[in-house]
Amino acid sequence: MATDLFTHSQEKPTATASNVPELTVGDLANSVKRTLEQSFGRIRVRGEFTGLKLAGSGHLYGDLKDENAVVNIVCWRSTISRLSVKPEDGLEVIVTGKVSSYPKSSRYQLIIESVEMAGEGALLKMLEERRKKLSAEGLFDDARKKRLPYLPEVIGVVSSPSGAVIRDIMHRLDDRFPRRVLLWPVLVQGEGAAQQIAAAINGFNAMDKNGNVPRPDLIIVARGGGSLEDLMAFNEEVVVRAAAASDIPLISAVGHETDTTLIDFASDRRAPTPTGAAEMAVPVRADLMAWTLQQQARMAQALTRRLSEYKNMLAAQAASLGNPQQLLESKQQIIDFISDKFSSLLRAFVQQKQSALSVISGQLKPPSHGLERSQTRLDSAFTNLLRAQKQNIDKMERTLGQTARLLDSLSYESILNRGYAVVKDAKGHVISTTDGMKTGQDVELHFREKKTAQAKITGTKD
Repeated sequence: MATDLFTHSQEKPTATASNVPELTVGDLANSVKRTLEQSFGRIRVRGEFTGLKLAGSGHLYGDLKDENAVVNIVCWRSTISRLSVKPEDGLEVIVTGKVSSYPKSSRYQLIIESVEMAGEGALLKMLEERRKKLSAEGLFDDARKKRLPYLPEVIGVVSSPSGAVIRDIMHRLDDRFPRRVLLWPVLVQGEGAAQQIAAAINGFNAMDKNGNVPRPDLIIVARGGGSLEDLMAFNEEVVVRAAAASDIPLISAVGHETDTTLIDFASDRRAPTPTGAAEMAVPVRADLMAWTLQQQARMAQALTRRLSEYKNMLAAQAASLGNPQQLLESKQQIIDFISDKFSSLLRAFVQQKQSALSVISGQLKPPSHGLERSQTRLDSAFTNLLRAQKQNIDKMERTLGQTARLLDSLSYESILNRGYAVVKDAKGHVISTTDGMKTGQDVELHFREKKTAQAKITGTKD
């Protein structure tokens, strides 16, 4: 009985029939994904970015949170480059996108398509943090700022070609001092505006000073007024860095007088309005001409006054000199007196010298006397000199003869005459011993009367 009960307990129960379809886990996850995407469509969600992470693929992952909940967010790489607001942790934003899910982890997520700041306070907070960052890099230092040219020949304007801004600038320049203007048309708000503005600033700086289109001497970056969001392009880092790096002096004229953007800190001068930028760029031509005429008149007055002073000074100096004619007559009289006295002294001096010359002439003897005595002494000296030279020559001839005889007796040729011979090697060197001789060596034998014979060494003996 116990065995029967055990056997019965091991039997499988019969499956209960059901109309509910059987799904795999993947089918369920994908079904939930489709339901979420179809139910919500595009939505706007307000929250704070947190835990943002940029993957190696370029996609951005993270969370959007408030005080009550957290939702995963995804922003594809192709979307990130088009965002008007750069996602950052702690930034309060309003994102627009679609609800979806990630089947691998069964979590729903928000796929972001656009981002905007959640209120002006959050936007101002982001701008202040960006300003502090760029300021710490030294982009806003006064030492970097350049002086504006007093009268630029060419002015480059970065602005929208269709707005009232460029017309206001041109009209104001025409009123004050007409200059050549180059307009670089750009978007001043919206997607891609910041990149176009930065490219325009860099483009003006890259122009050739001697090119067909002249490089500007001054740049004006301008747009009309608008909300904080409208002016955001002029707060982007790419624009601020381009303005700070510009070699050409730059005036920022963005918005109205109360509007402030980050490009204002990096520019060399900030104008309250685009019209104000034109006033900063050039002086008033009429005022400049009036000032020039005024300076010309002041210079003429100063010159006239200085000439009058010199004339009075010259008259005073002339008065102190006295009558020049009287001074000359007095000096002429002195010269006449000295001239007469000098003539009489000169005649007396000449007479004195003539008398002395007559005395000396009487004491002189005829020149022939001296010449005869000199000739006699010269003949005697020449005779003595010839006698001495002949004695020296005779003595030298005797000495030379003795030396020649001695040399002849010591010469090897006298030895040859006695029956000897001189042995020389192939180079003409005399061989005096057998040292260094080799069997078979060629030698030359020299005899008297400069006769020679060739020989070969067959052997040597000690």
